[in-house]
Amino acid sequence: MPDETTLWILTAIAACCIGIAKAGFSGVSLISVFLLADIFGAKESLGVALPMLIIADLLVFPAFRKYASWKSVWKLTWPVLIGMALAVLVIREVDNTTMRKIIGGIILGMVALQLMSKLKPELLEKLAHTRGFGLIAGTAGGIATVLANAAGPIMQLYMLSRRMEKMELIGVGARLFLAINLLKLPLNAGLELITMDTLLLNLAMIPAIALGVFGGKKLITIIPQRLFEITVIVFAFIAGIRLWFYSPI
Repeated sequence: MPDETTLWILTAIAACCIGIAKAGFSGVSLISVFLLADIFGAKESLGVALPMLIIADLLVFPAFRKYASWKSVWKLTWPVLIGMALAVLVIREVDNTTMRKIIGGIILGMVALQLMSKLKPELLEKLAHTRGFGLIAGTAGGIATVLANAAGPIMQLYMLSRRMEKMELIGVGARLFLAINLLKLPLNAGLELITMDTLLLNLAMIPAIALGVFGGKKLITIIPQRLFEITVIVFAFIAGIRLWFYSPI
């Protein structure tokens, strides 16, 4: 456990990264995963991160609400719920190292699919519009969000494969993750991962989260679509590798 000053600085950096990730750079969220796991422990960090994620969702939702509708979200939601249910079973049976390898493998698989779209675009486009692909991607996202709050890169790669424009992608993601994270509250509370102390810490981090959200929103309007897609893929690849090899203290 770092000293108090270092703890506050690192937690604020993690909170800012959560905000940036919610504004569209989802792979950046893995930085917060690593920082919070180092500071609070892998399992305990889930309860610290979840309220910050919800705060960021509430900030992002109105900022991007005009770019999407709930109709697009409901199509993605039920596979995510399946994944979340499976993850609850998995989390009871495997250790932290195994969980992180599972998530890293899922993210790297989605990166491979996105790269395939550059080599075989017609094949992936056909695949992306099938029910099976959506089921697999949504289920994988549900597993990742419960085990490590790391569904962002997976779902963003899936939505990119559906040829969503970057602003629509962020708008759909804002709605989807707000609903998902609210559903996760009872699970985290039941595991006693959310306490009064963690909630007070979350409140103190609101300015850092807001800085990340609105700074990220400004950046996302400047970056071209192609560079945006490349950024997502690169961040997701790094996230997958880091999850595969990195073991939190």
